[in-house]
Amino acid sequence: MFVEYEPGDKVINPSKKDWGIGQVQSIIKYKVTVNFENVGKKVIDIRNLELEKI
Repeated sequence: MFVEYEPGDKVINPSKKDWGIGQVQSIIKYKVTVNFENVGKKVIDIRNLELEKI
């Protein structure tokens, strides 16, 4: 699996659009830490959920 995110990228969680726009903070292996405007910081395992870049 190729990680296609970089710190600073703007993303949304397609299954939780109410979280709002998020900004990628860090990537460690398959864990992407994203700061979402409506719910704060979340750690996403991208093996289970693919974020959409905007």
